[in-house]
Amino acid sequence: MYNFVSFAGIFILMAFAWLLSSNRKVINWRVIIWGTALQLVLALFIFHVPAGSKTFLFINDAVVRVLDSATAGVRFLFGRLALAPGTKNEMGEESLGFILAFQALPTIVFFASLMGLLYYIGVMPWLIKIFSRTFTKLMKISGAEALSVSSNIFVGVEANMTVLPYLGRMTRSEFCTILAAGMSTTASSVLALYVFILQKTFPTIAGHLVSASILSAIAAIVMSKLIMPETEEPETRGLEIMPYCQKESSVMEAIINNANEGVKMIAGIIALLLAFLGIVALADFLIGGVGIQLNNLTGLHMDWTLKGLLGYLCYPFVLVIGVPLSDAFEISKLIGERAVLTEVKSYQDLSVLLSSGALHDSRSAVLAAYALNGFAHFASLAIFVGGTAALAPKRSRDISAVGFRALMAATLACLMTAAVAGAFFTGESILLGR
Repeated sequence: MYNFVSFAGIFILMAFAWLLSSNRKVINWRVIIWGTALQLVLALFIFHVPAGSKTFLFINDAVVRVLDSATAGVRFLFGRLALAPGTKNEMGEESLGFILAFQALPTIVFFASLMGLLYYIGVMPWLIKIFSRTFTKLMKISGAEALSVSSNIFVGVEANMTVLPYLGRMTRSEFCTILAAGMSTTASSVLALYVFILQKTFPTIAGHLVSASILSAIAAIVMSKLIMPETEEPETRGLEIMPYCQKESSVMEAIINNANEGVKMIAGIIALLLAFLGIVALADFLIGGVGIQLNNLTGLHMDWTLKGLLGYLCYPFVLVIGVPLSDAFEISKLIGERAVLTEVKSYQDLSVLLSSGALHDSRSAVLAAYALNGFAHFASLAIFVGGTAALAPKRSRDISAVGFRALMAATLACLMTAAVAGAFFTGESILLGR
């Protein structure tokens, strides 16, 4: 039954996006049909075709092994503080528990350097061109937006550097698409952080996050073209273009430069968490005082935290994507929390729910992992709009104007990704764990 609900939810979410459309009469249905079909075929391959499941598990194991390598430098620098919960070092010292700053965040530096190395030797540009060619040929979107969306599967805000020569001449619809793709996918360097947080309670999380990032990139195209359809003529419509790349002079320079970028990313994540956790705590204090009085007056027992209120708002969408009723409110609070506290905090709370046994159905954890995968929150809206506008300063007004629509498209894209996964996932799936 829940698989059917998820399948129906795909089209309900698209209908909701259509209602929000800036122009419902000019939607390119080729993009919508091919985008939806690509997601369904990919999910079918992953969840039900033996070769797809084996590929998924291979990717999961590869990411986990690379992550194990990433922790070598962390353990050398931070010693006992870097030990994951339940582990010991060579001297028999036990872990002090989970410490985000010393165990998970430093892995970003390693993965950023690894991506820099893969870019230098040509692996990443080759993968990006494969996805870009597929999107351009099948959906007939512009080559520039296809290339940017494809880059976002592997990297973050810097993905728009690959289309720098075309950025200043993009249409508003193209800007909406590339911003939505940036906010609905996960950079590979940050993916390592989520894997570290969830691996113990969700052994195959790495594979799910990789597949979610690919599915979300396609979903972002679909949702953005529904919310802001193309009304102009893109310069690169239907054309394949090569990634613009400023290649480092050596392997060492590529590793060093990207390691430094990883450090900047960690600083940004820490700053956002410090600021937003404090602001939300203050908001909860103020809202909670009013809420207690309202509960006393009405006899209701509502959750008057910001997370709880956003959870009520997200609740219908969580039901639509096929989360079991017994877990729906808990998952809706995680998705609502992501909007203000970033996905890092939401994944941490998902890990707590799993370790405490608070979720009644394994399906809920899988759908939550897909729905939370991405940067669809207010903090990233400023980062992506600001970062893109810095690359095309003459178009900053157009980029800013489509920013909120792009955030809505990204949020719906993440939910659509969860619905697609939910349409094919079963409780007996080998992709749940070992």
